[in-house]
Amino acid sequence: MSLPIHPMYINGAWRPAGEGGLADDVNPATGEVFARIAQASAADVEDAIASAHAAFGPWQKLLAAEREALLLRTADVIAAQADRIRDLIIEENGSVFMKAPWEVGYAIECLRVAAGCVRQPHGDTFPASAPGQVGMTIRQPLGVIGGIAPFNSPFLLAMKKVAFALAAGNTFVLKPSELTPLSGLKIAEVFHAAGLPPGVLNVIPGPAAVVGDRLLADPRVKMITFTGSSKVGRHLAAEAGRHMKRVTLEMGGKNPLVVLKDADIDYAVDAAAFGIFFHQGQVCMASSRIIVEAPIFDAFLEKFVAKARTITVGDPRDPKTVVGPLIRPSQCGFIAGQIADAVAKGATVCCGGTHTGPFFTPTVLAGVTAQMSIYGEESFGPVTSVLKADDYEHALFLSNDTRAGLSSAVVTNDLQKAMDFALRSESGMVHINDTTISDEPHIAFGGVKDSGFGREGGMASIHEMTEVKWITFQLGKRAFPF
Repeated sequence: MSLPIHPMYINGAWRPAGEGGLADDVNPATGEVFARIAQASAADVEDAIASAHAAFGPWQKLLAAEREALLLRTADVIAAQADRIRDLIIEENGSVFMKAPWEVGYAIECLRVAAGCVRQPHGDTFPASAPGQVGMTIRQPLGVIGGIAPFNSPFLLAMKKVAFALAAGNTFVLKPSELTPLSGLKIAEVFHAAGLPPGVLNVIPGPAAVVGDRLLADPRVKMITFTGSSKVGRHLAAEAGRHMKRVTLEMGGKNPLVVLKDADIDYAVDAAAFGIFFHQGQVCMASSRIIVEAPIFDAFLEKFVAKARTITVGDPRDPKTVVGPLIRPSQCGFIAGQIADAVAKGATVCCGGTHTGPFFTPTVLAGVTAQMSIYGEESFGPVTSVLKADDYEHALFLSNDTRAGLSSAVVTNDLQKAMDFALRSESGMVHINDTTISDEPHIAFGGVKDSGFGREGGMASIHEMTEVKWITFQLGKRAFPF
């Protein structure tokens, strides 16, 4: 049986593979190739950028009501195809049945929030120091924005970039992850069905060296928005600086969930389990470090390990499955290496630590120290370290003892310590009496330190994707000194 071949999307048309050829799209659960995807060549990237650049003028001048209506129509298109998009995410990404519909629903909500932001880029008016002068600021779209999307929530996170960029009046060139290209092309499909003008959105799968580097270097692309690893993000930041290009980076995390001695242990166990095992730990906000105060450490660890052993691993299409496959088999080898290093240096594997093909069992480590790679290195899998804290101050120290700074959480009934933690935690987001995983399309999302800079979501995205311009009016004649 021949495999379906999916073209790229440039200037409102579907373009077959040319010089870039085709690449396999692989189901991570089965290892089977289920589609072939057109790969952009240098000429295709040039055409995509040129199309977005040409479309920018008419698009930014479009009435706010028209952009708003188009975003809402796109949300309706997705809603009508929700089951098909869910199935695509499961097949291409390995998302379990619980996670995939949530991702589709988030994308719909994201578009509706973006539609609400279309009329919101407000400026200010203020008196100036010169007699008769009045000043004002306005926000204007940047122009062409290049987006580089990750594999872990491929439909949601790409949509979050595209929707707000278009709402602000920009045009867009999207490079989907090489591991989940079809989810990115689905975004082009739904916007096309909603009547998006040609050139406003272009989706070009392909290798980073062909697509990403050209987006960075081209002066017509005014901004790069990236979600992915800290390693790649550092490269992008350096290149963006070299080209004087605006960039927002949402990168990795080594997120702490702190459980204080007064916490409800059963609730904390549930929060921790969701925080690390949701989407098999392939979440930048995953609770990969669980820090527990000494008086309840043993009781927490016993219950948490028991909970981890009940987590169902298997077919992502089965509604009962909690942990599905990792995106590629090599990730299992990487995590196994982290575990082996930790055990060799004195850590204990309380449960898990093994994998069958791409399916890694939920894993809990104890006795992890700073000398072990897993202490500070992101795993991006269903594995977490439970660390013992002597007291609250030690727990706070451990939570901040990382180069990452995306999300953190604390479970406690002590209001004073909860607020103190929120203020002193070195992370972009803090959740009290919750897990580290939380995201809403209207909230400013992002991190500090090696987790990146810039924010995504709602008006935060609009501010990142627009330029402030100062304008003055001189009433009458200004008196000049010469």
